[in-house]
Amino acid sequence: MQFFKSYFSHLPTLETERLILRPLRMRDAEDLFAYAKDPEVSKHVLWETHRSIWDSRMFLRAAIRQYRQGQPGSFAITLKQSGRMIGTIGFMWINIEYKSGEVGYSLSRDYWNRGIMTEALREVLRFGFEELELNRIEAQHETSNPASGKVMEHAGMRFEGVLRQRIKNKGCYVDVALYAILRGDPRE
Repeated sequence: MQFFKSYFSHLPTLETERLILRPLRMRDAEDLFAYAKDPEVSKHVLWETHRSIWDSRMFLRAAIRQYRQGQPGSFAITLKQSGRMIGTIGFMWINIEYKSGEVGYSLSRDYWNRGIMTEALREVLRFGFEELELNRIEAQHETSNPASGKVMEHAGMRFEGVLRQRIKNKGCYVDVALYAILRGDPRE
């Protein structure tokens, strides 16, 4: 347990070709609000569309509190070129006994269909297997959002099935597609 707490209370900075994945901070509020106010971005995630910068600040406070408590949390997805935060990706939960976890993410609509989320997901999967020593990492998406499944497939995750009415989102029960990758699976 302490092993995981130390990683999440001092979340490392990860780097890819185009991105820096780093801990969220309060000065990300404006960048977060710029995309979290878009109803298309929040449509398939469990958080509500941000109505004001205050909503974004509350989101960031909660994320920073998770770090302090050593709980699984999210990285800010930032562009190397500009330093601008354009999304989040991270662990929703980790089961220590079974060395498994679930990844979730969101991205500014301005950056959809550019391979950015696949790049970020591949790095978080690498981090999960190599540094956290997980054996299984899952992700899920609403079946009405197949583009998210494509991201998972491009990162090497395999479709495992549909979980009917698994979650309640925006007042409705929704089906989700479950994807997973194991430590021993080939990665792209």
